[in-house]
Amino acid sequence: MLSRRHFVRNAASAAAAALAAPPLLAAESGPLTLTVTPETVLDNTDIVLPPPFDGDYPIPPRFQARIVPVVPGLQPNDIHIVTDSFHLYFILPGDRAIRYGVAVGQEGLGWRGRATIGRKVEWPSWRPTEEMIARNPARYERYRDGMPGGPGNPLGARALYFYQGDRDTAIRVHGTTEPASIGSRASNGCFRMYNSHVIDLYRRVPLGATAYAY
Repeated sequence: MLSRRHFVRNAASAAAAALAAPPLLAAESGPLTLTVTPETVLDNTDIVLPPPFDGDYPIPPRFQARIVPVVPGLQPNDIHIVTDSFHLYFILPGDRAIRYGVAVGQEGLGWRGRATIGRKVEWPSWRPTEEMIARNPARYERYRDGMPGGPGNPLGARALYFYQGDRDTAIRVHGTTEPASIGSRASNGCFRMYNSHVIDLYRRVPLGATAYAY
C-alpha cells in the first residue's frame, strides 16, 4: 500500500496544522490518501498566473488558478491531485502551491496512485485505448488509428504523461476541448485542465517530477 512520509503527522502536529487551516493534510497510515481542509488564498505578487478565463470561457472562481499554503515538507515541482475536490496542486518552494481545477475519471474509471512525469508533449496526438473503444465504439472506433494534435484534439494544448518505471500508464494530465467539464467526473481516467492552465503547468513541471492522485 502506498504512503507518503511527508504527510505523516502525529496527533499534536495534526491539531496544530488544523488550527492553521493548511489545505493539505493526510492520514498517518494506510493507502495513499489526502484530505482537504479549508484553504486560505495567499496574496500573490511574484508569480504570474493564468487569467480567469480560458479563451472565451469564464472560469468559475473555485477553479481559477490560485496560490495557496500547504503543509511543510512537500517536494517542490511535485503534483498532488485531490480528486474529490477536483483540484490539482503544483508544489512551490516556501510551503506554497498553485491550485488549478481539473476534471477526473468517470465513476469506475478514476485513477489514484503515484507516478512519474515521464514525457511532456505540446499539442499531443491522441488515440483512444482499446478499453475506450470497447466501452463506446460508436464514439471512439473512428479514431482507432489516432488523431493528430491541434485545437480539435481532445487532449488539448499540452499533455503530461504518467509513467510507473518504464511503463506508460495511459494516464495523462492534459488540456481539453470541453472547458465546462472541469470540476466533474467526465474523463476516461485522465485529468483534464483548462488549456490556459495546462500550458502554465506544463512550463513549470520538469520531467521526472512525481505526481500523486488521491
